[in-house]
Amino acid sequence: MIEWILAEWMQIVGFATGAACVFLAARRNVWTYPVGIANNVVFLAVFLPAGLYAAAALQLVYLALGVHGWWRWTRGVEHDRHYIARTPRRAILWLIVAGVAGAALLTWVLSTFTDSQVAVADALTTSASLVAQYMLNRKWLENWFVWIGVDIAFVALSIVTGLWVVAALYALFIALCVFGWRSWRRVGAETAADTRTDAADARA
Repeated sequence: MIEWILAEWMQIVGFATGAACVFLAARRNVWTYPVGIANNVVFLAVFLPAGLYAAAALQLVYLALGVHGWWRWTRGVEHDRHYIARTPRRAILWLIVAGVAGAALLTWVLSTFTDSQVAVADALTTSASLVAQYMLNRKWLENWFVWIGVDIAFVALSIVTGLWVVAALYALFIALCVFGWRSWRRVGAETAADTRTDAADARA
């Protein structure tokens, strides 16, 4: 047991910080960002030796998105813990286009310049993760659906590449994402009800 822990300690730390990050996001707690940044550093060191180059590069992009989200959750409209928004219709097409274009570009890069054996899957999960993270930064409720899809894919991808602890982590992420969606939906519904009540009082 001790030997296994010593051999897999980085995956274990990634497991702990990753689970904490998603749980804090589900609770709309801004500490999700510093914890998430720590998780990015750990997973960068885990994914590179496994040949998951896009997933490794994703951690660097997450650092930038983490700073963006941290700023929005402390300075932007998302600062209000009770603020939850639906994804604007005008943004849906651009999110899809960005996701498809990103996946296509990453697939070409991985197939051309690396020895990755899972280029397409790696690229798809990477691109979708970036879209989901941006939606999370904006506190758009539907980010949880995108994350669930990404996590299901990552479970399979991690198993294929032998990262069993990471696979277990993403399985846990799926449950946490369901919790996050239900929590955000409840808060959003309560906020909408309060807004309607205030509007009715104002008209009275």
